[in-house]
Amino acid sequence: MQDRAALLRLLEWQTAMGADDAVLNAPRDRMRTEAKSAERPRRVTPPAAPVTQAPAPVATAPQSAMLAGAKELADAATDLPALRAAVESFDGCSLRRTATHTVFADGNPEAPLMLIGEAPGADEDRIGLPFVGRSGQLLDRMLATIGVRRSENAYITNILFWRPPGNRKPTPEETAICLPFVWRHIALKRPKIVVLCGGTATAALLNRSDGITRLRGRWFDLLIPDLGSVPALATYHPSFLLRAPAHKSESWHDLLAIQNRLNSAQ
Repeated sequence: MQDRAALLRLLEWQTAMGADDAVLNAPRDRMRTEAKSAERPRRVTPPAAPVTQAPAPVATAPQSAMLAGAKELADAATDLPALRAAVESFDGCSLRRTATHTVFADGNPEAPLMLIGEAPGADEDRIGLPFVGRSGQLLDRMLATIGVRRSENAYITNILFWRPPGNRKPTPEETAICLPFVWRHIALKRPKIVVLCGGTATAALLNRSDGITRLRGRWFDLLIPDLGSVPALATYHPSFLLRAPAHKSESWHDLLAIQNRLNSAQ
């Protein structure tokens, strides 16, 4: 009777602890796969009801048609104000629908130096000018060390004219759709020197797959339609230098190379 009373007290304690399921008399190794019983009835899944196909989405214009439209608009521009108007009226890039402003350019259109970055950020999208955020302020300070100011002897733009949401990296399609305007931009601007800021601008205009760390500090002949060859220097984007300030010494050498080339171009 004592054993029975002890067992009852143990059962009451287990129930109070939440153990309300019965267990087997013998232990089972649940980590081992058991063979299926031949007597177990198989579950038959009833045939699915026929599914009505959803209507196909409306097809957009092919990428080639968008590129052709961008090139046609760009080629028709005969000066920088006309090109700005063409970019602002172009609706072939999806980024335009989420951007606040079209960010075309800033600086002196007659300047010998043209700098091309990646895309507008949050500050640039809000104000409508390129390189006005933290990276732009760093760029201004860097250029000032070699006597360059955007209001006097520099002209600044980007590969993309609209901000990618969340400042994400532009897609190849977004870059490609803007390139006809960029090539025309350079041709109408007629700079003596082009500086490619960052990997996106460098890869897009030089058509190179090498990373910016391998191309930085090197001069290239940038072939511009309707203009010819223009010397172009690849360098780090200022936003990269904010994240990795140890590379500023390399950018200082690039600035000196720009200064020397500007002096020889005068």
